[in-house]
Amino acid sequence: MTNTKYPFEQIEAEVAETLGQQMHDLASELFPICRSITGNGVRKTLNLINNHIPLEIHEIPSGTDVFDWTIPKEWNINDAYIENERGEKIVDFKNNNLHVVGYSLPINEEMTLEELDKNLYSIPQQPDAIPYVTSYYKERWGFCITDKQRKELKNEKYKVFIDSNLKDGSLTYGECLIPGKEKKEIFLSTYICHPSLANNELSGPVVTTYLAKWIMQKPRKYSYRIIFIPETIGSIAYLSKNYIEMKQNIIAGFNITCVGDERAYSFLPSKYGDTIADKVALCILNNKVPEYKHYSYLDRGSDERQYNSPGIDLPVISIMRSKYGEYPEYHTSLDNLSLITRKGLAGSYELHRLCIELIENNEKYIVNNLCEPQLGKRGLYPTLSNKSSSLFHRNLLNFLAYADGKNDLIDISEKANVPINGIYTLIDTLRESNLIISVD
Repeated sequence: MTNTKYPFEQIEAEVAETLGQQMHDLASELFPICRSITGNGVRKTLNLINNHIPLEIHEIPSGTDVFDWTIPKEWNINDAYIENERGEKIVDFKNNNLHVVGYSLPINEEMTLEELDKNLYSIPQQPDAIPYVTSYYKERWGFCITDKQRKELKNEKYKVFIDSNLKDGSLTYGECLIPGKEKKEIFLSTYICHPSLANNELSGPVVTTYLAKWIMQKPRKYSYRIIFIPETIGSIAYLSKNYIEMKQNIIAGFNITCVGDERAYSFLPSKYGDTIADKVALCILNNKVPEYKHYSYLDRGSDERQYNSPGIDLPVISIMRSKYGEYPEYHTSLDNLSLITRKGLAGSYELHRLCIELIENNEKYIVNNLCEPQLGKRGLYPTLSNKSSSLFHRNLLNFLAYADGKNDLIDISEKANVPINGIYTLIDTLRESNLIISVD
């Protein structure tokens, strides 16, 4: 038997720790940047990721029609604060970029508490959290504060200042195309449009960055299309330019988001749950973390909406930790760097890595002779038969029973009741003995 090290072996603890630390360090570097669906924050984020993997940066001008949508004006912000009558900054964008409603118009005015309060946002149920609020497609301004702070505001005059601009510019995204032996593609998509949010925003880009690093380490059977985009408008814009080629070539895709904490894993299927991406993800999850939460496609809420939309119909799924919208810190200042961990990031990286490896290796096999082969003369079966004949030899026979050209590795794993990592070991043994061949 050869000594191949298969992908389903657990990453050694020190390696996982190292990878997890590197991903957390990158998230920490990206965390302070004020991102939105357009603007310099997105560009700065892509430039930092470009230090790790080669990205081609694309700009789509404001006003460009992308299917039923239009690329909006570009928004940038330099400073913002609320100042009381004593000249004290009681809310400061420089302390937390969630304090400003995304896409806020510039303002420099004095106003009463009653006037100010109409443009304040807080969460009564989470009095110590700053909410994340945006207004991309209706022009307004606003501030987000904790509900505790909001209740403490005095009935006095306030200076309200936002130094921002909203003008024609462009939407920016990054793309990494890795050619393989075949044109068929595996697709990875993640978004870079939220400000300082850790699990909902940065866990996806950092895990995707390190997956891309790993993919580039050796030749691959399939090609890879990896994109870093603003959520929703970014995926729509990207599809408008590439969907024909994507529909022709993509065999499986993963929308990578919310992959940084240590809570239970979550699975969101494709629209009908019948793609190779669904099949592979469920195989890996059932083998590795069977306690995961299985959501319905009706629970969708990220870019899988666009990739599975009618006429696009790409085989894209999501494997997450705490699903967006389902954890208490979601879209608040509580989704910070302490929520994501080295272990959480490394675990999500590993599950996606295992899925990719399975897609790369998933083939159908057929026995290379008629009728059941004699394993004994090949040294694969005990010459003395008794009750203790090994499970390994029984699994060899079960693999051969289903190696009829109809079943891929996942099918055989399920039918023969052999864990997928064990299937790889069987393949090694049977190939060495020339007992199986792969079929298209």
